[in-house]
Amino acid sequence: MPGRSRGDLRPAFRRWRAGRPFWGGLLLALGGAEVLLTLKASLDVILHVGMQGLAGYLLPAVMLLCGLLVLFNPAQRLFYSVIGVLVSLGTWLTSNLGGFFVGLLLGVVGSCLTFGWLPDQEPRVSRRKRRKAARAAKTAIPAQS
Repeated sequence: MPGRSRGDLRPAFRRWRAGRPFWGGLLLALGGAEVLLTLKASLDVILHVGMQGLAGYLLPAVMLLCGLLVLFNPAQRLFYSVIGVLVSLGTWLTSNLGGFFVGLLLGVVGSCLTFGWLPDQEPRVSRRKRRKAARAAKTAIPAQS
């Protein structure tokens, strides 16, 4: 974008990321992409094998789609995370042991992070800021006495 500097985009991206289960959706999408990339058979061979072979491509594609839908439609995150964890576990049987366990684990962890995300929760305050506030409150109390 010609009218915007890099400094303007970073806070906008942080606000966008804070309003959705970003890491869960990203891990779910990365898990689906990893399982898709580890498939060895070509699509021509898969179509001759039948439905079992087609599921090897279908389940990781659904994982990838659920991850993207979590990122861009966080209102339905519970549904997408349940579908994502079921499909991730299904890749164990259909897609090279879930992309050699890596895609399976990424999908399950991403789905769990998405399921546990709460949109109306206050952002966590870092330990350093809590200690600084406690020290400021501690020094303010004797000054009033």
